[in-house]
Amino acid sequence: MIKVGIIGATGYAGAEIVRLLMGHKDAEIVWYGSRSFIDKKYSDVYRNMFEIVEDKCLDDNMEELASKVDVIFTATPQGLCASLVNEDILKKVKIIDLSADFRLKDVSVYEEWYKIEHKAPQFIDEAVYGLCEINRDKIKDARIVANPGCYTTCSILTAYPLVKEGLIDPNTLIVDALSGVSGAGRGAKIANLYCEVNESAKPYGVANHRHTPEIEEQLGYAAGEEIRINFTPHLAPMNRGILATEYATLVKKDGKLPTAAEVRAAYDKYYKNEKFVRVLPDGEYPETRWVETSNYVDIGFKIDERTGRIIMMGALDNLVKGAAGQAVQNMNILFGLKESEGLEIVPCFP
Repeated sequence: MIKVGIIGATGYAGAEIVRLLMGHKDAEIVWYGSRSFIDKKYSDVYRNMFEIVEDKCLDDNMEELASKVDVIFTATPQGLCASLVNEDILKKVKIIDLSADFRLKDVSVYEEWYKIEHKAPQFIDEAVYGLCEINRDKIKDARIVANPGCYTTCSILTAYPLVKEGLIDPNTLIVDALSGVSGAGRGAKIANLYCEVNESAKPYGVANHRHTPEIEEQLGYAAGEEIRINFTPHLAPMNRGILATEYATLVKKDGKLPTAAEVRAAYDKYYKNEKFVRVLPDGEYPETRWVETSNYVDIGFKIDERTGRIIMMGALDNLVKGAAGQAVQNMNILFGLKESEGLEIVPCFP
């Protein structure tokens, strides 16, 4: 039985890790870390856990925690994990960090986009970017897994095969993405109040959203060169979900655009055997309602021959595949378990 500690267990992503691990036959949570609710019963914070979780919330003492568990999930704001981790801890325990602290390989890029000093740059090179479908061979031997964000998981997986196969020019890539309000976290913010969000949709972080360099870095690896994209996130009045609509110029070969069959073959090459990536039939496009509460990513595409561009679309649940589900998937890889253990959840509708 894998012993699990969670730092940030009372945030939305942390609570989702708890929910998923309640159905995991090989994992046991022994530490519900929450600086805001120390000594309060976890089920008093989340009443859906009444008579399911009897434990009280503990602090974020990673030193003590590392001696009691096999893996630590840090579902915390940027900067906290990096401020806590050290070599002694990493000798004892695996860390799956849901913040951005170890996602970017260039410290200066991290500090520029997140506006904070990185407290543990010595561990950046060894940290593995935990996008399971792409990096599982590297993940299995990692001490630190940098769990990708929700926007980035959806944006990268939707375009990755076409970038990797050279079917699109990645420097023409434009990503417009919608997120449910839970993506902003559980903290009280005026902009996230019901009356502020309901019956409205809005862009934010225009031309400067901090997930931009993460998408560029990972798709740059696929392209074999540095790339620059446009990424614009939007807030939508829904609890959960990411919907990314992406546009790029197709690369002609012998003066001809790639066909829909060639595009589908590229997706099949990378995702045919991936349980959690579902490439939809021609003419069908993703909807957030069909992936809600699940670890699935749905992907669709349409070639626009008139403009020589392709429209790629992806949808996922921002709290599951975009956060906690992917974190559990990473844990399964780290410990040699069935990758889908605890995650074989049918999407919930309505």
